[in-house]
Amino acid sequence: MSAHRALNRFGLGARPDESRADADPRGWLESQLASEPERRPTPEGTEDPGSLLRAQLAASRTGDEAETREVRRRIGAHVTADAVDGLTARVAADRPFLERWVAFWSNHLCVGAGAKVPTRLLAGAYEREAIRPFVLGPFETLLLEATRHPAMITYLDNVRSVGPDSPAARRRGRRADTPVGLNENHARELLELHTLGVDGGYGQDDVRELARILTGWTVSGLGGAVGALRGEANGRAAFSFEPLVHDPGEKTVLGRRYAESGVAEGEQVIRDLARHPSTARFLATKLVRHFVADDPPAAAVDRLAGRFTETEGNLREVAREVIHLEEAWAPDHLKFRTPQDWLVAVLRGLGLRQAPPTLLGVLRDLRQPLWSPASPKGFDDTTDVWADPDGLLNRAEFARTVARTVSRRSRVDDPVRLAALVEREAGDPLHAILRDDAVATDERVALAFADPRFQWR
Repeated sequence: MSAHRALNRFGLGARPDESRADADPRGWLESQLASEPERRPTPEGTEDPGSLLRAQLAASRTGDEAETREVRRRIGAHVTADAVDGLTARVAADRPFLERWVAFWSNHLCVGAGAKVPTRLLAGAYEREAIRPFVLGPFETLLLEATRHPAMITYLDNVRSVGPDSPAARRRGRRADTPVGLNENHARELLELHTLGVDGGYGQDDVRELARILTGWTVSGLGGAVGALRGEANGRAAFSFEPLVHDPGEKTVLGRRYAESGVAEGEQVIRDLARHPSTARFLATKLVRHFVADDPPAAAVDRLAGRFTETEGNLREVAREVIHLEEAWAPDHLKFRTPQDWLVAVLRGLGLRQAPPTLLGVLRDLRQPLWSPASPKGFDDTTDVWADPDGLLNRAEFARTVARTVSRRSRVDDPVRLAALVEREAGDPLHAILRDDAVATDERVALAFADPRFQWR
């Protein structure tokens, strides 16, 4: 049973021939933390996001329909290649707990690929560049890399934020006391969703002051207003600090004063937020909810928050503490698999190592498309969100589809072995059904993945 917990509760789903966790489940999980997450190169079929966005802007200016269609095709190919690569990383992972850890932080510090074209083009690069390399280091480094990535800056509109008293605002003849151009989206989500939590002790004044600090955090290489300001015609999409739109002067956030120092103001406030006690508790609560139970046990939250604080947010040590939470191994705690978790577990259960592009559409049908949550809050992972009648019916229908198509390619000739993918008592009637040769192989494969026990981890 402990091996199943390691493979499903902490990992991404068992493979039919999985046995590495049998002897020492906790040791197997800990061994995955010994090295960094796999670095993934830019997938074949993708282009530089900056080039694509500039091509789109050029096509919109000329109004040429053929050119517009061609740019849309290139954008679609780029987004599909990125998403297939991201899903394949989970399906093929040989260190599934580490890949699950990457997915957790990618969702916590999410960008919405469906929100706007620049973010859509940059979502894959965001996970590869700003999340994956930093999930076992200090949280403040991960937070800083995520905050300054072009995907996050475009998603939360910081690229449009102009300091009310900045040189750019004064040039337009605005009154210095009029908050025209200051966009608070990024600052608000940084406080509410990325660090302190909604009850973390900040107020509207803190939001506004943090928004002032973040003015000037923008993106080069995408064209648009800032690109025009600089006369840019090319270049890779990258973080850039623009002094012309930065609001000058001292700012105060959570009672601490930050002297005028340009981009360094933002870097310092992000480090302070990452080390704040409210951040430790907020992140610990989310992690326990994700790995243990929808209603997080208070003792587990206390231990994890304490470990976060003791190690100054060392995420490798926090991950090790998650592995040793007794509550995560207790049989009375169960987590309902989100659609992405369930789909990845199906593919791993079939022994596949490549995600077919058609499954991106399946994720949309299951209401959890990759990197596309409905809001900056990210995808929920509680039972009440996903275990509704429509969601369960869609899973059952997809289980039949995958049994008829994908399972044939993976040559599932013995459905009996699928019963061993999850914890299951010897008297479970599914054992007899999977052994019944009178039932078609496709039907038995579908039953294994639509079975209620496969919905939980």
